Parts: sequence; structure tokens; C-alpha cells
Amino acid sequence: MTTFRHTMEDEKDGMELKQIGAITIDTKKTKIQNCVKTNLLTILTVSGVVCGGLVGYLLRQFREEKWTEREVMYVNFLGDLFLRMLKSLILPLIVSSLISAIAKLDISLSGKIAVRAIIYYFTTTVCAVIIGIILVITIKPGKMSSDDSHNQQNEGSGSRNVTTVDTLLDLVRNLFPPNLVQACTQQIRTVLIPSTNEKDINSWKIDYEYTDGTNILGLVMFSAVMGVTLAKLGEKGQYLIYFFETMSEAMMIITKWVICISPIGVMFLVASKVLEIDNPEELVGRLGMYFITVLGGIILHGFIIIPLIYLIMTRKNPIKYVGNMAQALATAFGTSSSSATLPISIKCLEENNNIDSRVARFVLPIGATINMDGTALYEAVAAIFIAQIRNIDLSLGHLVAISITATAASIGAAGIPQAGLVTMVMVLDTVGLPAEEVTLIIAVDWLLDRFRTVINVMGDAFGAGIVDHLSREELQISSNL
Repeated sequence: MTTFRHTMEDEKDGMELKQIGAITIDTKKTKIQNCVKTNLLTILTVSGVVCGGLVGYLLRQFREEKWTEREVMYVNFLGDLFLRMLKSLILPLIVSSLISAIAKLDISLSGKIAVRAIIYYFTTTVCAVIIGIILVITIKPGKMSSDDSHNQQNEGSGSRNVTTVDTLLDLVRNLFPPNLVQACTQQIRTVLIPSTNEKDINSWKIDYEYTDGTNILGLVMFSAVMGVTLAKLGEKGQYLIYFFETMSEAMMIITKWVICISPIGVMFLVASKVLEIDNPEELVGRLGMYFITVLGGIILHGFIIIPLIYLIMTRKNPIKYVGNMAQALATAFGTSSSSATLPISIKCLEENNNIDSRVARFVLPIGATINMDGTALYEAVAAIFIAQIRNIDLSLGHLVAISITATAASIGAAGIPQAGLVTMVMVLDTVGLPAEEVTLIIAVDWLLDRFRTVINVMGDAFGAGIVDHLSREELQISSNL
């Protein structure tokens, strides 16, 4: 009888264990399903990047002759539409987000948040430049490259006469646009017209011209001032604050709609770029070591230095934080534009990383404009790389000058594809090299541009996380008022 009772109890225990096991398996399945469902769009976007590369490669192998510009345009058509949609969101999102975010904050708090963000941006940018200089001096990629690489031509890289001082002054001029409507589509820049004495640049005539491209710096400045003004107006400014808040929310809803097609758009953008490569062997040949040097610096800065700063300042897991930004990072790689990625970055920060919307919509637009760690690193490496190819020995003074100029140039670089090539001119001027030397690196710039854009976006995201953590108590007090 006792044996029978034990047998029944054992069978009962076995059934309970089976039930527990079944529940555990079901729970794991549910967690996996929820995880996949939550991150489905991110997974599809990353897959779009991979598939785009594979599609581009297979299409290249499909025939021996080079794909024509028109054929590449057909492949890129859907990607171009996606990029246009994202760019159309930049202007209304930046203006409405900044104004509403600053207006909702206490004036003293918005000043503290701005100071914290700027200190972070300056610190990480300087770190990026130093890392780049150390790597390029240590590896010496220019000493391993063939001099034949300077024979490449780039029809689209027209040069203009410019000095470092003029470029820096143009940054300040763009902060104060005389016409806000014009600032939506154009920026001002200095043009030097040669005189009879072409060797003396001080005798050249100074003129100005407007170039196509949104003056983000000017719009950010106006939005910040408008936000502070509305905050000071109190109740009188509430109606206008509600307007910009509503516009900001509406732009985020439109952003969600556009994001739904991001996997397809990113795939065709990447595929078309692969088809455009004139000589794939160039990536692993003459410019291989330069490519590895820049990429190594970007990885070191983006995946070690910045996460370490975030870990020290917040005591939070940077890996989880980056994982929650995967959608934005994949889009940054596909579009090669930190400005175009801005709507998605804001969405990921607010929904995935629980960053206060006032911080995200205040810090990110500024970061997308002035925080270009990847660009700063790349420009410092590129300038020294070109000097190495030309067998120009750089003194400590030259290296310091390159550091300062690369930092300033990265601030002035627009958040658009390959904008760093434009500001490279002032960095080359620091070393005494002509603007035409940019053609030495043009073959790999399109790909490096994507990697450095990812780091730029990642740096902005970590900056928002750090500022949010440091301002948490003040934000809570502000919300309770």
C-alpha cells in the first residue's frame, strides 16, 4: 500500500514537473515572440543593409560591363524616395522640437542642459581627433600606399579658394541668417576671387555666395531663442507653445509611417552605392590601410570610448542602450545622413531608452548639427594620410593645428552624405596641401561616410542619455511645477 502511494505521488510529481516544463517552454517562446515582434522593424532594417550589399554585388557579377548612371538611378529610385521623405521631415521636426522642448523647460534648466550637452560634444570630438591622430601616426597608412592613387579623378569634387579663417567666420555668419525663409534652403559662404597677385591671398577680393542646403545652424539658433522667449512670456506664449508641441507630435507620427518602409529604402540605397564603385579592388588595394585606420579609429571611439563615458557617468549598461538604438543606427548607415536619421533617433530614444522628450528633442537636433565625432576623426586621419603620401613631415605644431581645425571643421559639416569632403578643404589648408588632394581618398569616402555617420548618431544618442541622467532631478522638479 505504501509502495502504491509512493508510486502515485511520483507520478503526480512527474506530471507537475512536465506541466512546469511546458509552462517554462511556453514562457520562453512568448518572450522570444515578443522580442522579435518588438524589434521586427530593426531586424528588417539591418537585413535591408545586408541584402542591399548582396544585391549590389550580385548585380555587378551579372555582367562584365559597368552599370550606367541611368541604370544605377533605376536601382536607387525607391531608396531615393525614402531619403527624400526623411529629409522632408528634418526642417519642421528640428524647429518644432527645439522650440517646444526649450519652452517647456525652466530657462535656467535649459541653460544647464545646453552647457552639459556642449561639454559632452566638445569632449568626445576632441577624443575622436586624438584617437585618429595617434592611429594614423602609428600605422602610417600613407607610407604603404601607391603614389598612383592621386591619378584618380572626381568630377564632382570641385574646389574653391578658401582659408581656415573664412570657413570659421562662415560658421558664425550662418548662425544669424538675415532671412529665415532663405535659411530653409541656402547657406552663405565666402568666396575669394584672385587678383593680379595670385600668390598673395590677402590681396584677393572677398565675395559671398549662397549655396544650396538647409542652414541648420541658423535655424537651431532661431529655434533656441524663440523657445527661451516663449518661456519668458508665460501664459501669453502658451498658444504658440501648444502649436509647436502639436506640430512636433504630428511630425513624429509621420516619422513612424516613413519608418515602415525603411528596410526597402535602405536596401536600394546600399545596392545602388555598391553598383557605383568604379574599382572594388581599390578598397583593399592602395587605400586599404587608410580605410582600416579610419575604421579602426571609428570602432575604438564609438564602441569603447563613448560607451565607457556613458557607463562612468550614468552607471547604466551601454550595450543595452546601443541595442535600443539599432533602428536609428541601421538607418544612419543606409542613408549616410545624421540629419535624415534624426526623426528615427528621437523615436528610439523616447520609446526604447525612456529618455525625457524635452531632453531628446532639445539635445539631438543640436547634436545632429555640431556633434560629428566620426567626421572629426576622419578628417584628421585623412589630412595626415595625404601628407604621408606626399612625404611631408608634420611637426607637433602642425598636429595641434590639425586637431583644432578638424574639430572646428566637423562642427561646420552638414549632416548630409559626404559633407565632410567639403570641410576637408580647411583641414588640408592647415597642412599646406591644395584642395585637389581630396581626390586621393574619394574612392573609399562613400563607404567610410556611412560608418562615421553611424558613430555620429551613436554619439548624439549617448549624449542625450548622459544629459538626461544628469538632469533627471531637475526635470522632475520642473514637471511638478
